[in-house]
Amino acid sequence: MKSIFPCFIVAAALLLGGCNGRGAAPAQAQDHDHATAEAGGEHEAEEAPRGMHGGRLLQRDGYAVELAIAEAGMPPRFQAWLYRDGKPLPPQGRLRVTLQRLGGRSETHEFSVRGDSLVGSTEVAEPHSFDVQVEATVAGTALRWDYPSYEGRTTIPAAIAQEAGIATAAAAGGAIRDEHEVQGLVTPVEGRHARIVARFAGPLREVRASVGDAVRAGQVLAVVESNVSLSNYSVTAPFAGTVLARNATVGDLAGEAPLFEVADLSKLWVDLHLFGADAGHITPGLPVDVMRLTDDARATTVLDRVLPGTATASQSTVARARIDNADGRWRPGAAVRARVTVSVEPVALLVPLAALQKFRDWDAAFVRVGEIYEARPLKLGRRDAVNVEVLQGLQAGDEVVVAQSYLIKADIEKSGAGHDH
Repeated sequence: MKSIFPCFIVAAALLLGGCNGRGAAPAQAQDHDHATAEAGGEHEAEEAPRGMHGGRLLQRDGYAVELAIAEAGMPPRFQAWLYRDGKPLPPQGRLRVTLQRLGGRSETHEFSVRGDSLVGSTEVAEPHSFDVQVEATVAGTALRWDYPSYEGRTTIPAAIAQEAGIATAAAAGGAIRDEHEVQGLVTPVEGRHARIVARFAGPLREVRASVGDAVRAGQVLAVVESNVSLSNYSVTAPFAGTVLARNATVGDLAGEAPLFEVADLSKLWVDLHLFGADAGHITPGLPVDVMRLTDDARATTVLDRVLPGTATASQSTVARARIDNADGRWRPGAAVRARVTVSVEPVALLVPLAALQKFRDWDAAFVRVGEIYEARPLKLGRRDAVNVEVLQGLQAGDEVVVAQSYLIKADIEKSGAGHDH
């Protein structure tokens, strides 16, 4: 794969340098920083004028509004101070901040007086990445500023994303499964496996079956001359099946040792070994996905029974499931792993575990809107081997990066579009 980072960084630089997702940024403010709404990039933070409280200073017609996000000891909210000709004014008038987030969702923050400042009415949710509109009325003068304030964003052209293998899927509801992975062996079904011996001792005159032969019920497998009657009799298959073993050669003396081993392999047992707590809550009737260790051949079935005893060698409890083997893909003795589903709990929203990345101090996923990608901090719930429940941070239908999400994270970090609180 060709390196995509140079293209990523150029795209990110263009975005952070003033593109607001709809074209050039307004002339009033071409930069952004955390004092305004945690935008990324040291260069932008250095260019933004600062007020005496460390917030971003928006200036016009002799008036100024210093705007910051206050976070210490409380959920983040906007806080503002007013100035006239560089001198502080008491909090007065009207102030409103409207945020336009990626994807078109907007939110409005009204302000009220608190001490010597104006404080926003609601929390500023993460990510602090948006286009900002500030409207103020100070001493009867109407003021307005518009500027982008982004963090955790980058732009990746569609062709480059496709070449890099970046893929997205819509966040949606689903189910979280309580699944337990165990191991076991494939074995013949009890009652359909026989070791065939001669009824009377005597020399073997004919042997008509070999290992691997499919035989019918009643089919002659060998002919023995009885030492008692000195007449021949037939050794036959008790049921239809496959010859697994043969210990018979013409001229040998048939006795008490089995001559043939025959099994019906059209259905097989999978004996699964349960240890510890698994033995306590894995019960008959639960669905089971069986996978052969050698090649990942799969079968889906239901747990038939849990045997009452304990396997002597392993001190495990044996749970047994039956699999169909009409096509002969499975063989006795094959080692398997199996996933037993104990419960399935529906959830309103989930994403694949592959979508998650650690970004700053967040568990995050990356949402795509057009060619723009943005980090979204998530509050997570239950998870299984494949998916995780999302309690907060995404909405149904959000296009979430589910493959190569680490490339998005790396590009944002390289472009300086992330911010440490």
